[in-house]
Amino acid sequence: MSLDPAAEPLGIDPILDDRRTRIVVCCGSGGVGKTTTAAALGLRAAERGRKVVVLTIDPARRLAQSMGIDELDNVPRRVPGIDGSAGGELHAMMLDMKRTFDEIVEAHADKDRARAILDNPFYQSLSAGFAGTQEYMAMEKLGQLRARDEWDLIVVDTPPSRSALDFLDAPSRLGSFLDGKLIKLLMAPARVGGRAGMKFLGVGMSVMSGPLNKLMGAQLLQDVQTFVGAMDTMFGGFRTRADATYRLLQAPGTAFLVVAAPERDALREAAYFVERLAAERMPLAGVVLNRVHGSGADRLSAERALAAAEALEGGLVNGHGEYTENLDGDGIVDRGSGQAGSRTADDPGTLTPTDTSSPSPERGFPQPTSTGPSAAELAAGLLRLHADRMQVIAREQRTRDRFTALHPDVPVAEVAALPGDVHDLAGLRSIGDRLADQTTTGGRTAADATEPADLN
Repeated sequence: MSLDPAAEPLGIDPILDDRRTRIVVCCGSGGVGKTTTAAALGLRAAERGRKVVVLTIDPARRLAQSMGIDELDNVPRRVPGIDGSAGGELHAMMLDMKRTFDEIVEAHADKDRARAILDNPFYQSLSAGFAGTQEYMAMEKLGQLRARDEWDLIVVDTPPSRSALDFLDAPSRLGSFLDGKLIKLLMAPARVGGRAGMKFLGVGMSVMSGPLNKLMGAQLLQDVQTFVGAMDTMFGGFRTRADATYRLLQAPGTAFLVVAAPERDALREAAYFVERLAAERMPLAGVVLNRVHGSGADRLSAERALAAAEALEGGLVNGHGEYTENLDGDGIVDRGSGQAGSRTADDPGTLTPTDTSSPSPERGFPQPTSTGPSAAELAAGLLRLHADRMQVIAREQRTRDRFTALHPDVPVAEVAALPGDVHDLAGLRSIGDRLADQTTTGGRTAADATEPADLN
């Protein structure tokens, strides 16, 4: 089975080898393997000569473990053990949302104002968990990394939010927050300044203090006023930097990869991401399908496998794969017919359904052990497993075909399932090899008959 031929294979190596590609963004719904895909791409690019940093937003720290690093934090760390013969390097980091916010404050405010902001209770709550803060800080950190120009390729693993494209909305959401009426009211005294500002605040708060105190509490309201006053000069910088990073994502040097699994819900989300990226004029490189099932024996259909399993379980097939219902070595056997002169199922020389589990050695059947299932039972079980696998493959194929019919111009790369978890550089290399090897039909290789790996 293969992908709809209308969907061309996705060439990963040309993307990674193109020195004009400076940012690769892996996006997709939760649990489809974005983090592992990002790490595998980063490793492959580094071993092909690029100086790479992988930015992950995944708090599970699986990336650090797979790269042999004790812990990732907000500072890029060199990954040991990669093949640097081509001159490449690999660094990795995990976004620390609060620390990134703190760095912005420290970089854009004088020492006294920065300390007032960092110590403010409202700021501490905002920086630790305000809705959209993680997505905005991911944008900020990406902008910081690109501005440093220390790496020639940045691979981004997007936040594990409900919509993996929430980070694209971060600038507009932040702008809406900063332009809101409440913020403008709270900022007004700081902008007027001095005694006039306090008088303005007194007039404004005389109208608003009652409802706001009930809504926020007097202490929280005071903390917010203090925070807004200290941050007033920084608000424009937030919006400016976010807009600059947004334009950076639209630039030709950026490549988006939508990561999905060959399942209905995941590909429905992938279709949404593809359409959203097009609407935002973001450069889509293609779609990566993770955990694709395959079989080295796909010429045996699920229907034939089930029929053979039922025949074995019914005692109708011998150890050589031959039907035995009406045949034996001496001619036609009429099982249980009771007709005179015929050899029936009651005759000693006839194989019956009840004795298929222990046929005689001279008839060429393997002998079962007293502690396990017979060869026929084992064969029937394997046939049923194969039938289940073929049904999964067929379901995945139908799902992929629906996606490629809707988006025939989107290149697709398939990653065959691995036999276990990805927990080291060797596993990441294997993922990278499978991503790049799309030469066979549908991007799969002979290793397709493996069990699914956990690529979260």
